Amino acid sequence: MSEVIADWDLGAADEAQIQRLLALCFSTDFGGRSYFQQRPHFRLVWREGGQIIGHMAVMMRAIRLGGDLVDVAGLADVATHPDHRGKGIAAALLQAAIGQLRATQAQYFLLFGTAGLYGAHGFAPASNELTYIDMRGAVTGAVHRQRSQELRVLPLRGQAWPVDAPVDLLGHLF
Repeated sequence: MSEVIADWDLGAADEAQIQRLLALCFSTDFGGRSYFQQRPHFRLVWREGGQIIGHMAVMMRAIRLGGDLVDVAGLADVATHPDHRGKGIAAALLQAAIGQLRATQAQYFLLFGTAGLYGAHGFAPASNELTYIDMRGAVTGAVHRQRSQELRVLPLRGQAWPVDAPVDLLGHLF
């Protein structure tokens, strides 16, 4: 069953479990953290036998979409323990995240990824020109302007995503 944990309520034991899960699921070095570059606003976790076996992080922020400042949510750090993949855990967590976000001011839910799970939940590819700051090893890097083949967008309020509008993420990728 999914559980939502605001990051300020994340206890040391859960943080350690998430850190171990991310280390198990990603070849990328998270530096011993329970998040990649920046702390998220909340986590969705799935527990079995008291252990966290599924995780998603959600970040809230404003971006510049064309000339407008727009509230969005971003998905990050999606992980399911290898022994529990194929059981629908990530799908259930994603559905719970979407439900949570429909109650917020976020107009869109963004992610960078190509897994079929995302398209099955209504995320569509977007090829807008992006401006973002590169962050590796939790260090600010160069500003980039480019299109991404991995950007996916889910409108949360029924409005269409402006496919030709430039997007300034006002920070790093999710």
